[in-house]
Amino acid sequence: MKMRAMLGILLIFAVCGTASAAQTFVTIGSGGVGGTYYPLGGVMAELLSNGGVGIRANSRSTSASRENCRLVASDQAQIGMTMGSTLWQAYNGTDAFAEDGKLDVLTLMNMYPAPQHLVTTTKTGIKSFEDIRGKKVSVGAPGGGDQVLTNMILAAAGWNPEKDIQRQQLTQPEAVTALKDGNIDAAFFNFAVPGAAVMEIAAVRDVVLISLPDDVIVKVCQDNPFMMASTIPAGTYAKQDADVKTIADGNFLVVNSKMEEQVAYDCVRIFIEKREEIMKTTPQAANFIPDKAALGIVPFHPGAAKYLKEQGAEVKP
Repeated sequence: MKMRAMLGILLIFAVCGTASAAQTFVTIGSGGVGGTYYPLGGVMAELLSNGGVGIRANSRSTSASRENCRLVASDQAQIGMTMGSTLWQAYNGTDAFAEDGKLDVLTLMNMYPAPQHLVTTTKTGIKSFEDIRGKKVSVGAPGGGDQVLTNMILAAAGWNPEKDIQRQQLTQPEAVTALKDGNIDAAFFNFAVPGAAVMEIAAVRDVVLISLPDDVIVKVCQDNPFMMASTIPAGTYAKQDADVKTIADGNFLVVNSKMEEQVAYDCVRIFIEKREEIMKTTPQAANFIPDKAALGIVPFHPGAAKYLKEQGAEVKP
């Protein structure tokens, strides 16, 4: 009997050891508290851990895009969240990653677009892009993503931001206050829709969203392959009765080439199949459908591409 009991105990340890060895540990690099990335990382980690595919995941708060690309490339995080512009630079080893060189980052899925907003109020009389010439316009804080994208737009239009507008370099909260108080005429913002900043302004002013000229949109996307044409649908904001044409920076999940194909496959499948649960955390998860998830700017991980193609999506690139 003692021998049988001992064999039973050894069998339990063997089974537990095998199960433990079969588990894959995944850290998700998200973002700072208060942003979209942070809660999104938490719910994604929970879904992976409860997905029945042998993954145990946790979410790690980071400084977002740049740090996440470096963490993923060095395998300190297995999944990272990043803006498309940052991903493009990391993959190609340019700009912010010139000293790093090309990083080992591949697309897991496209999450959602963040369109550039050009916002004014009825009080200013601004009705078109050309109308902001000579006006007080916030281009975003120095070094911030808002200003980077704004400079792309102004360059594509052939404008000099120091001469053709009265440039104001304000943070998003500063620009919101300045628009509400009438201290500036317009502001550029970059965030997923609906943006809380726009809704805050709309609570006290009649907001007007301005479309970018078609030729400007085309040139921005030609000069910057990580950018894409985008539309802010009518009705997104109060009293917005028409679609607004603009450009958008994407938000992506990235992994490195070391991730096993089945793990990448399972991660994408769970995120897409559970999008309604993720939407309880962020409405941006409405974009978690195969056709949108398959729109990339750098190559996809083979496991992710396999799942998306099985769903009938055309994987780009």
